[in-house]
Amino acid sequence: MAQKHRTPSEYQRNALAPSLIAAAILFLAPTLILADWAPLVQFVAAIFALIVAWFAFQARHWWWIPVFLAIAVLWNPVAPFPFSGPIWTAAQPAAAVIFLVAGATIKVVRK
Repeated sequence: MAQKHRTPSEYQRNALAPSLIAAAILFLAPTLILADWAPLVQFVAAIFALIVAWFAFQARHWWWIPVFLAIAVLWNPVAPFPFSGPIWTAAQPAAAVIFLVAGATIKVVRK
């Protein structure tokens, strides 16, 4: 039986896994916030925003850095902003989509 040789990918997407985790939490955020899990949502969003910003920096995708720094500031759990209402509820899935797009597009050439 002949074995197929798999060609390794040219690129690696380091930001994909943290983006998927953050997006999952942010999509569930409206439910989690109602159940008093708002600090968890804030910690996950802020920490993973900084991680994705770092991977964007390493990949030289500079345009993503201010986006994720803004997410880290808006969702920071240390000095949280008193956001609430429908706009904040809509911001959660919007940020999740941003994480997904960035996770799919931030890539570096595999050495």
